[in-house]
Amino acid sequence: MKDGILIINKPQKWTSHDCVAVCRKASGVKKVGHGGTLDPMAEGLLPIFFGRAAKIMEYLEPDYKTYICTAKLGLITDTLDIWGSVLEERAISGITEDDVRNALGEFTGYIEQIPPKYSAVRINGRRLYEYARKGEVVEARPRRVHIKNLDIRKIDMATGSVSFEVTCSKGTYIRSICDDLGDALGCGAAMQSLCRTESGVFSLNSAVSPDEIKEMEAAQIEKLLLPVDTPLVRFGRAEMKSDRAVFFCNGNSIRWSQISVTETPDTGIAGNKDGRGADFGKMYRVYEAGSGKFLGIGYRDEVKHVLKAHKVLADI
Repeated sequence: MKDGILIINKPQKWTSHDCVAVCRKASGVKKVGHGGTLDPMAEGLLPIFFGRAAKIMEYLEPDYKTYICTAKLGLITDTLDIWGSVLEERAISGITEDDVRNALGEFTGYIEQIPPKYSAVRINGRRLYEYARKGEVVEARPRRVHIKNLDIRKIDMATGSVSFEVTCSKGTYIRSICDDLGDALGCGAAMQSLCRTESGVFSLNSAVSPDEIKEMEAAQIEKLLLPVDTPLVRFGRAEMKSDRAVFFCNGNSIRWSQISVTETPDTGIAGNKDGRGADFGKMYRVYEAGSGKFLGIGYRDEVKHVLKAHKVLADI
């Protein structure tokens, strides 16, 4: 089975690992991973990476994600969503739609968030939810996230429901937005529902359900796979002749004069780095000229004037 990416529509009560397990069993592929974990009570878009496609997941961290969320006003829980233990209920009388709109208007641009105590953030080697389940109190540092867009879809003050669509950076907690909205209004709020609809170039419109995957043969799943390079559109595009392609696939650097650049990197991702310190704003998708075969990811060394092989994803 070829390497590639499958877009799953994760149902509520399923974990991200449940979806991976179904894909692994149905396809027969052992190396299967997921990108962008969704909590069990959330639903929506979950990219699944087959084979060597899993190697590109680190490059997708700067991608923005879009969610549709409904917040329940007047409710405070320990997990910041309606599935947690209720700590307090408050009246919402006196709060108007304009109050809600004005409060949500403050949650755009760069904001500071304190990770929920029931989250997977690690402190001193342990996840926050591990401390919370044992009743231990630990202080989490605020994290800076970017809210690119936040659009209100519906406000129903009769039921205290507020629905909105938000596009945000990696690491944003939508239930924290709900909780902060409740604090701003003075009535409290908890997340009632959450659906991820987009992640980078991926859209929920092309997704299939895990139950559908269960009924498919490996060949049918393979037809649904997106090419490995699909989500790397923010990187530049470089081509090289066949002899240089072999050299590149052996992990070697290629002189810049031997590279044909057809697309330059998106400067909007400059400053985002991988674990080795390589700047995403200097990375290129690398192809063999003529055949168009995707070879892997290259990194431009502007001092040595070469394209370094950062991650090879093809056999030549």
